[in-house]
Amino acid sequence: MRAERQLRDVTIRHGFPPEQRALAARIYWQAFGSKLMRVMGPDARALAFLERGLKPDHCWSALDQQGRLIGLAGYKTPYGSFSGGSRRDLTRVYGRFGAAWRAGLLRLLASEIDNHRFLIDGIAVACHARGQGVGQALLAALYEEARGRGYTAIRLEVVDTNSRARALYEREGFAAIATDRLGLLRYAFGFSAATTMVRVLG
Repeated sequence: MRAERQLRDVTIRHGFPPEQRALAARIYWQAFGSKLMRVMGPDARALAFLERGLKPDHCWSALDQQGRLIGLAGYKTPYGSFSGGSRRDLTRVYGRFGAAWRAGLLRLLASEIDNHRFLIDGIAVACHARGQGVGQALLAALYEEARGRGYTAIRLEVVDTNSRARALYEREGFAAIATDRLGLLRYAFGFSAATTMVRVLG
């Protein structure tokens, strides 16, 4: 489950190279910044927080031929999540007051640990590498991770502003089971609703 695998000119591996932590933060923010900007911005602070908080033991990554990071697929376990970060990290980056209100809003986005389905914690592919099968390869690694942990299904949330990602998940066999609307909280985040999707693992 932890071995590196080749896909064309891309290597899929568990974790990400420690020396590319800053690049990992940029790729993640590139994918989710529009969703989180109002809470985690400005960019420099968001990147500083992500660089501190990303957990390489809770993700798979994609590397190009030169060994440069081009994609990430995070997941959650009872021991933490890929993009969780800590309250201490929030305070160091945003200050005590800034951390207090951000922690409250970010907590509203956190999904509980599902005892029956493996939880995906975000898939991000660098802009220049999209449309080349990297997302599908990262999903395949997550399926393998989930099976290795004894799960029979995998779950994720996709926001209403990310139709491209939803189309990918539908092609991969995910089915929507519920949609949660944010109501007034839509003004704090860059989306109005999030749909839960599940795929049964064969």
